[in-house]
Amino acid sequence: MLTLLVVTGLVSGSLWSQAAASRETAAFGYGLPAFEDGRWWGAVTGVFLAVSPWGYVPVLLGVVGLGVFAERRLGTARALVAVAACHVAGVAGSAGLLHVASGHGWVWADSLARLRDVGPSAGFVGAAAAATATLGPPWRGRLRVVLLGWAGLSVLYVGGLPDLEHLLAALTGLLLGPLLLGRRPRVTVRALSGREHRLLICAFLLVSALAAVLSSIAPVAGPLPELVPVAGAARLTAVHASHLVPGGALAHAVAFLVLARVVTWGRRSGWWLTVGALGLVSTVQVVAAAGLVSRDHACWPVLVDNAVLNLAGLAVVLSGRHAFGHVSPRRATALPESLRRSADEQERDRATSWLTTHGSAGRLSWMTTWRGNRWFFSERQEGYVAHRVGAGVALALGDPVSATGDRSALLLEFARRARRDGLVPCAFAASAETAAAARRIGWRSLEVAQEAVIDLGTLDFVGKRWQDVRTALNQAARRGITFRLVRLADEPEGVRAQVARISRGWLEDKRLPELGFTLGGVEEALDPRVRVGLAVDADGRVHGVTSWLPVLRPGDGAVVGWTLDVMRRGPAGFRAVMDFLIASACLAFRDEGCDTVSLSAAPLARVADQPRHGLESVLDRLGQGLEPYYGFRSLHAFKAKFQPRYEPLHLLYPDEAALPRIGLALVQAYLACSAWRLALELVHPPRPATDRSSGVHEPDLSRPHAVSLSG
Repeated sequence: MLTLLVVTGLVSGSLWSQAAASRETAAFGYGLPAFEDGRWWGAVTGVFLAVSPWGYVPVLLGVVGLGVFAERRLGTARALVAVAACHVAGVAGSAGLLHVASGHGWVWADSLARLRDVGPSAGFVGAAAAATATLGPPWRGRLRVVLLGWAGLSVLYVGGLPDLEHLLAALTGLLLGPLLLGRRPRVTVRALSGREHRLLICAFLLVSALAAVLSSIAPVAGPLPELVPVAGAARLTAVHASHLVPGGALAHAVAFLVLARVVTWGRRSGWWLTVGALGLVSTVQVVAAAGLVSRDHACWPVLVDNAVLNLAGLAVVLSGRHAFGHVSPRRATALPESLRRSADEQERDRATSWLTTHGSAGRLSWMTTWRGNRWFFSERQEGYVAHRVGAGVALALGDPVSATGDRSALLLEFARRARRDGLVPCAFAASAETAAAARRIGWRSLEVAQEAVIDLGTLDFVGKRWQDVRTALNQAARRGITFRLVRLADEPEGVRAQVARISRGWLEDKRLPELGFTLGGVEEALDPRVRVGLAVDADGRVHGVTSWLPVLRPGDGAVVGWTLDVMRRGPAGFRAVMDFLIASACLAFRDEGCDTVSLSAAPLARVADQPRHGLESVLDRLGQGLEPYYGFRSLHAFKAKFQPRYEPLHLLYPDEAALPRIGLALVQAYLACSAWRLALELVHPPRPATDRSSGVHEPDLSRPHAVSLSG
């Protein structure tokens, strides 16, 4: 289509000549005059032209944007059918309406009935509307509101022939979309969430602001003002009473833009301001328009065009009072039940005691006891949700810790509390079971990592696939290095000092900031309930350190497994020290009767043969881009030598529109430095190391880029 448009423009000269474009429009265009002259084929020939040289710009952009969207959602064949059908409906439908409406004194209809048009824009608008049938809520409804709102406003306030064609094509596309997918078109009405109601009010205010500006610039455009011959000054008075003072239209637009921003905060004061502003504007418009109607009863369309629309908006605002219950951030920090309030040590002790008593199904659950978290304790059931607050997001860590196992109820209660505080709720690193529970309450899930899990009951280091691990164990034995599984807090000061030096050296060598949130350090390793693996030689020198978080069985809190957190190698440690430490820990935990060991997860790294779709493909490319900096995938490959099974970890969120904000919240949670420092550090990435002896891409664990979801 792009090629045909450009070639036709070049051949006809309309690509650079307005005269040529006008000539081609008159000869090959479509519209009511073309049908009356018997040139019905203009509906086909006019598709490949534009009304002016500048007209090619929006036409080509529309073909690319709307066409690509329709083709990707519907497929090539169905997209072509939608473009053709909607183009015919827009062209023939507008000609039919104008044939009926013209000749009765309606200036707008009479003027459009004499015009011809060219271009494929109506077909692509309709195809985009049809493609919305492939989307699920809430994006299906949002895109339809945007398309119909834009098309409807264009007809009301611009009123050109293309605008009428676009509106009819969009309506046709909405009916055609379900048919192309093999189902009947139907009108479904569902209850709006509080956020959706606020977005609807915000959209109305934005449209009203735009309408104020458009009507002041071109008050004679559109079908309703031209329905009756009203004097321009009187028509302007009825269009917007605020225009009676200089700059009234601009003040109206600015005020409504400010209100639109206030509405998104969801506070009760914003609702009262919006009600007051709309009530005042509607009252003034009704009085002004009623006075105009009293002098000329034929002016009722002006009243319909203005006051009734604002009254409808006022009704929407009044019906959405329930959506405005948010508390301001300053006030929320003083409320004991607010998610924004900083946590104290007493709440941390409460969460730790609850977890050790009742346990949890999540293998990352011990991270919920770390300092830096906040805790939401349920009022209706036993359990809590550990979270952090940033960028207007309540970011839950892992699975909700619940005694009943009903994670969806606890997650829903957490989400309600978050929305009441004006926060977007989400959960990061949640298990597949929690993701399924979230989908039952209407949330969405996105796989962000894969947890590597080793089943200790069947673990043995026999066979060729375990050759690297056996080599590491043998090298340690030859060097006189032994494995010790200890509580770091109980170790002598000299050992703790060595561990601290190894960690400091690792941090000083880093070109990028240390990550937090799901990544522990020496402070977390000093917890007496955390086990630490040490590789120590005959002289007492520590070559490497690992820390292990307890996995507690749901119901009684018994330790049934361990999760890898810290991984640090000393500057003089032999290369395979991490293989040695992990293998030795697995053997020790197996002998203690534990069921599993989790090697945690590498963010943005997944099993290679898994299919990628949509946002997962975007994250896959992001993982490739970050590999030179943090080595997520090399760490994932390193863990593969322990033959684990993989379990997905998910990001759970209620709405895709919140993903950019959630991304900022994750950055704030993980990075202790500013975004500017991170950007500067990314200029010179470190180079990942490769274990050439084994052929496995192995992270250099003395370097900063070897970072897992835990440690």
